[in-house]
Amino acid sequence: MIHSLPYRLGVGLVIINNQSEIFTGRRLDNTKAWQMPQGGIDNNEIPLEAAYREMYEESGIIKSKVTLLKQSKTWYRYELPQEIQSKFWGGKFRGQSQKWFLFKFNGNDSDINIATKDPEFSDWKWSNKTDMLSSIVPFKKSLYQSVLKDFKLDL
Repeated sequence: MIHSLPYRLGVGLVIINNQSEIFTGRRLDNTKAWQMPQGGIDNNEIPLEAAYREMYEESGIIKSKVTLLKQSKTWYRYELPQEIQSKFWGGKFRGQSQKWFLFKFNGNDSDINIATKDPEFSDWKWSNKTDMLSSIVPFKKSLYQSVLKDFKLDL
């Protein structure tokens, strides 16, 4: 039955600093899992608008503190494991189909504030590629590897 469900449309954000480290946040709902900011696309919203909105909602970073470097040509997909699928988005989706964006962070760490209106992260850090990939949930790992390869991030 799960394979007959649609994918939720979303965006993902790779935000790098001057040292080419990647912004990662520790999920509030799974304190062992870290991830890059991501989220759904609202009705009538274009993916880039959704990316800037999600960036602000999850990290407090405003548009003027980043430079858009690249966006994926491909929509990347991941499927939720069956045992957790019903816990996300009312069980209406099998996973997400995401457009990814690469941003260069031009601000200071003090410009980052994860204590947003509806926080998703309990902590954040700048990670190298290896550390980031080792701390994410396994079902997103291949997607993250593909996105980093697409963006030619040999960090």
